Amino acid sequence: MKISREKLLDFYNNKKYSAKTIAAIYKCSESNINYWLHKYRIKKRSVSEAIYVKKNPTGDPFLFKKPKNLKEATLFGLGLGLYWGEGNKKNKYGIRVGNVDPHLILKFMEFLEKIYGVKRKKFRFGLQVFSDMNSHKALTFWHRYLKVPRGQFQKVIITKERGIGTYKNKTKHGVLTVQVYNKKLRDIIVNKIENLRKL
Repeated sequence: MKISREKLLDFYNNKKYSAKTIAAIYKCSESNINYWLHKYRIKKRSVSEAIYVKKNPTGDPFLFKKPKNLKEATLFGLGLGLYWGEGNKKNKYGIRVGNVDPHLILKFMEFLEKIYGVKRKKFRFGLQVFSDMNSHKALTFWHRYLKVPRGQFQKVIITKERGIGTYKNKTKHGVLTVQVYNKKLRDIIVNKIENLRKL
């Protein structure tokens, strides 16, 4: 059974249908579809890409928006700088930035929302406090300050206090980590930073 290259490209690359789905449409075997993909030299998706497409059937849950003015360009540069300096680049599956400064956390969230179109409901938060701090008050502070539902917060991690020092003034609300689990978004931002390194 022959399938036109244009139709196969539309199904596989544009609509992101799997070989199995296309085979069901044409009522043929999956190996038949793979044969035509190979014959037309249409590159097959890797296993990780296939899983990503399956988890995001309507397309990427984010969309890069090129800065249109100085304010957006400043936010873009600031966001990359914050992730470069404060982000956890070892995490291969998402974006993660931790800090004690609520303004910094909010600005990084704004960067992801306005530049990459990340929906606020996609954010997850981790809070770490010391054992001599009131974890409930700290969680309430962040929940109200960021204006996000408590359901987006993971279980608070309580760490033994450090002893006498000035850490309380610096971390009176604990250390908050903001996270977005999306490997593709993480790779895009990391690549942007790698390009900056080469300048």
